[in-house]
Amino acid sequence: MKSVSPASPALAGRKEIWGWYCYDWANSAFATTVVTVFLGPYLTSVTKAAADAEGFVHPLGFAIQAGAFFPYLVSLSVLLQVFTLPLLGAIADYTRCKKSMLGLFAYIGAFATMGLYFLDGQYYLLGGLLFLIANVSFGASIVFYNAFLPEIARPEDRNKVSSRGWACGYLGGGLLLAMNLVLFSKAEHLGLSTAHAVRISLGSAGLWWALFTLIPLARLRSRKNRKILPPGEDYLTTGFKQLQQTLRDIRKYPQTFLFLAAYLLYNDGIQTVIALSSQFGQEALGLPIATLTTVILMVQFVAFFGALLFERIAQAVTTKNAIILSLFIWSGTLIYAYTWLETEAQFFALAAVIGIVLGGSQALSRALFSLMIPKGQEAEYFSLYEISERGTSWIGPLLFGLALQFTGNYRIALLSLIVFFIAGLLLLLKVNIKTAVSAVGNQNPR
Repeated sequence: MKSVSPASPALAGRKEIWGWYCYDWANSAFATTVVTVFLGPYLTSVTKAAADAEGFVHPLGFAIQAGAFFPYLVSLSVLLQVFTLPLLGAIADYTRCKKSMLGLFAYIGAFATMGLYFLDGQYYLLGGLLFLIANVSFGASIVFYNAFLPEIARPEDRNKVSSRGWACGYLGGGLLLAMNLVLFSKAEHLGLSTAHAVRISLGSAGLWWALFTLIPLARLRSRKNRKILPPGEDYLTTGFKQLQQTLRDIRKYPQTFLFLAAYLLYNDGIQTVIALSSQFGQEALGLPIATLTTVILMVQFVAFFGALLFERIAQAVTTKNAIILSLFIWSGTLIYAYTWLETEAQFFALAAVIGIVLGGSQALSRALFSLMIPKGQEAEYFSLYEISERGTSWIGPLLFGLALQFTGNYRIALLSLIVFFIAGLLLLLKVNIKTAVSAVGNQNPR
């Protein structure tokens, strides 16, 4: 198998690569401050204030229980991404304007997030609309951001570059979250209401996202001239045609598709553990909200080091084997939680282990997938990668909910998620990385 010469030049200089890292630093503020911590509880309180005597709101004539409004919004935003991201990826690849589309959707999302500062009183529909716009734009910008990875890093450098990008994201998101949690805890001393402190925190995430996006837009460069549409064509129809061709062509790359299926499974397990671990800590262990918030913050900083650690592990044992190791550790954490987890100190220790494997498993998966996609179709394939994460994110919570409903036991419900890690691991073991990389015309890393 042909390998890249050690003397082959880097695809991008250090300034451009650091500019790429900065977008992870920028957008992670939305994921941590807005989605993970503040918006769900706050928007729910605003929705309850607008509800009728029976506790229902009626957006577009539909009767929705106030407490279910935010979960429905999350589901709707995921559904919108499933339908829009592949089309946007096809348009970006055809027109060769990934950088412009990255900037466009980053700033749509950032300004929508800044608009959440005005979410107050009973304006739950305003909050819902702004969140939909922000979350869909967030997903779209991530597609274009990921698509730059094959352009800026040689195959043998992908693990390092991807891992450092993830690490910067965890650090940036964690720093802003820490500042916002301090603001929230000191709100009364600063003459702020709790609601006003939350609104400032939500708006700050959008401002952070917008300011730090200036760096990647200044440093990333387009490597191909923008392609002119044929006469009589428009971006929408061309995007549909390009997407149809890609979906037909993906059957030519069964190993890439097999990896995507494996990632779909084990990443669903990862996302479900992240989403429901706080509920498990509160209900099964009786931990207070302050402790759970501290754990969320700690995980952000531990994941920074975890991403860097697993890049070194991958260097020693190969990327695939490093991901396999992370899946064994994920499975072990679930077994430990079911069998031995009892105290707050043990919960902190387990969260630290999760933080270590969280950054590593996600960063290395992105790097490995980047080797398995055809040149010139990076955005399209990363759109499929992104929706394989988001489009199935309801399966894990559904299994958790069913296990809890039939057993009434949070430990059994959490343990049930091990099936995603085992199934993903079994599929990953069948993926032949060298065959997958060669099939799409790329060079295997040294």
